[in-house]
Amino acid sequence: MDFVNALILGLVQGLTEFLPVSSSAHVRIVGELLGTGADPGAAFTAIIQLGTELAVLVYFWRDVTNIIKRWFLALFGRIPRNDPDARLGWMIIVGSIPIVVLGLLFQNAIETTFRSLWIVAVMLVLFGVILWIADHVGARTRRVSELTWGHAAIYGLAQSLALIPGVSRSGGTISAGLFMGYQRSAAARYSFLLAMPAVFGSGLYELYKSVKHPCVAGSSDALAHTCTPEVFSGVDTFGATVVAFAVGLLVIAFFMRYISRRSFLPFVVYRIAVGVLLMILLATGVLSA
Repeated sequence: MDFVNALILGLVQGLTEFLPVSSSAHVRIVGELLGTGADPGAAFTAIIQLGTELAVLVYFWRDVTNIIKRWFLALFGRIPRNDPDARLGWMIIVGSIPIVVLGLLFQNAIETTFRSLWIVAVMLVLFGVILWIADHVGARTRRVSELTWGHAAIYGLAQSLALIPGVSRSGGTISAGLFMGYQRSAAARYSFLLAMPAVFGSGLYELYKSVKHPCVAGSSDALAHTCTPEVFSGVDTFGATVVAFAVGLLVIAFFMRYISRRSFLPFVVYRIAVGVLLMILLATGVLSA
């Protein structure tokens, strides 16, 4: 059943990555409910996120290639340094710094303490309320072209909160964008572009570690005793990543159309409901934190 369970988690990842409901929280919760015998793990989660990030690359292909091209042209003086797309490339780099630094500093906590289901439940409710307030009070007038260096840094700090399952990468950064007065679609667009370096970097790093130093239960390798045994095999993880890509591509197209016309209220209600239900399951002993 491991392969089937992995595909289910890939489906969950694809369905929730781009919605402001926290994909890592859902993978963590569903993994527990499936009875996999353990938390699917931060490494598994980071690797299958490569699938959904490939969906972002496909969906924003024209934007991504244009930003990279203009950034290099501006870097070597072929076009003005203040070219809008080249400048956006620098903004993405600046916004990516906080999550890299904090991810390295708190790596152990991210893989252990932060994955407690009690923390997940609290974050789901808390950041659901924050998203509702941001959507309610935000001016929603700024466009991505109006992004400033300070706003890029704030976006980056908001993204780094997603290191805690339950916060939501898109939810945290979109909330920050709304508080700063950006349009819903502009906040989401920059959020998804900003996520690419961090998610690809984290996923590829975890993929490298899993191939170079696999954690095998009962192994005589001393290194294997310093890490948590893998719940899913490489084939399981690959299958989950493919499913996450296919489903994620459909969801991102839906989400970008949805937020151009409607509010985030349904996602707020959903987050709070799931968070409260999770607290009840934990308090009654149905689930273990």
